[in-house]
Amino acid sequence: MITHIQGKLVEKNPTDVVIDCSGVGYLCHISLNTFSQIPDSENLKLYTHLQVKEDSHTLFGFVEKSEREIFRLLIGVSGIGASTARTMLSSMTPKQVREAIASEDVAAIQSIKGIGLKTAQRVIIELKDKILKVYDIDEVSISQSNTNKEEALSALDVLGFNKKQAERAVDKVISENPDAKVETLIKEALKNL
Repeated sequence: MITHIQGKLVEKNPTDVVIDCSGVGYLCHISLNTFSQIPDSENLKLYTHLQVKEDSHTLFGFVEKSEREIFRLLIGVSGIGASTARTMLSSMTPKQVREAIASEDVAAIQSIKGIGLKTAQRVIIELKDKILKVYDIDEVSISQSNTNKEEALSALDVLGFNKKQAERAVDKVISENPDAKVETLIKEALKNL
């Protein structure tokens, strides 16, 4: 119903903010990830999720749409409520949550307060396929973060190459030459594209 809210930032706390919108103050519950990205400027826009229950209407705010999407996926899992999903997004960035689910990292998800082994496994089972499909993550490409790889992929993306094909080409170069510099990665990947 309410997709975003824009107005004057009246109050900012690590767990919530109050936004004045034409004289009405809206309390938006936020994660620490969103809190860290909120500028101290007066004008603020947050993407929102409205949770309606018998006894309450609760508004959750997010700086980025991607965080809201992860939040919505998480609360769709049996056993994960809005407060647990918010705790997950406070403990990990949306990207870390996506990668943990995509790489089936049960330990990373279980390390979040309030999430046990069975819930962590359920999150992975129910969301892995959605995460891989929605975020176009290739299971083969889930590896330790490599800044040279990321820079090379970014350059190939700017050059107009398909993301998946470019990633496969760069992964092939890395498997042959793990210490390759960015320039080498790009040159060798271009030969394979």
